[in-house]
Amino acid sequence: MSGHTDCLSDIERAMLIDGACVQDDCPMERSIATRIVLALTSFLLLAACAGTPAIAPAVRFDLAPTGKLRAGINYANSIIATKDPVSGELRGVSVDLMRELARRIDVPLELVGFDFSGKMADALNAGAIDIGALAGGSGTGRESSMDFTAGYLQIEATYMVPPGSPVLTAADVDREGLRVGVAAKSAFEPYLARTLKRAKLVTGPGNPTAFELLRSGQVEVLAGLRHQLIEVRDKLPGSRILEGRFLVVEQTLAVRKGRDAGIAYLREFIEDAKASGFVAQSLAKSGNGNVPVSPPRSK
Repeated sequence: MSGHTDCLSDIERAMLIDGACVQDDCPMERSIATRIVLALTSFLLLAACAGTPAIAPAVRFDLAPTGKLRAGINYANSIIATKDPVSGELRGVSVDLMRELARRIDVPLELVGFDFSGKMADALNAGAIDIGALAGGSGTGRESSMDFTAGYLQIEATYMVPPGSPVLTAADVDREGLRVGVAAKSAFEPYLARTLKRAKLVTGPGNPTAFELLRSGQVEVLAGLRHQLIEVRDKLPGSRILEGRFLVVEQTLAVRKGRDAGIAYLREFIEDAKASGFVAQSLAKSGNGNVPVSPPRSK
């Protein structure tokens, strides 16, 4: 049969059964095989296109105007990212999301690390980065200059008090004579400024400085994300993290205002990442499987 199958491609030969091509030049078999190959190729191309929808130029321009996705990562929040002290490599759920986003819009990725979310917000507003993984939404003080996706995970914000403090729960904090320390430009500083009516709010320029306010006795209470307060608790022996919370902080992806095509794409991207299990799997991989994934966006 080998002498009669020279007219066929390797794919066509593989599709013919023993003895199917028995005539010299085998025009009929070649015609049938060609039709099958063309039909199969068309099906595979259509399936590939359906699996990787085309990205509108406006989306790519909004998210990667320089030709690469410059993504801000807050490695001070260990739930969303960490930075290897030796290699400097960034890891975590926010890093995984940025890598997947860059893959989907088919652009190179540049990760830019920050040790405080307020610094990243400033960089985003200044145009030094294109997108930031940070707490966002109404009440953060960032909504005037940025647009946000819905949250992809939730983190509790609560308080820490020094040894011997009479304050027992988060609900007891707003009282006369108490000073509450908070990192300036944090996502919850504007919330506390609005809601604390009797206690006095004192700010420090970043999380380490805010902690020093408590350790040095300049404030009686320190506000922060629960897991970050747990990380510094041993630096002040006898300190306590209060029961309850004052806020649930939603971690989001953010871009500067005016990127309408970009934020529309990001909002769908985040909903898909939550629904598909991508966020939950990434959290589990980083040892944060107990952190709740945010619910679907309200329609």
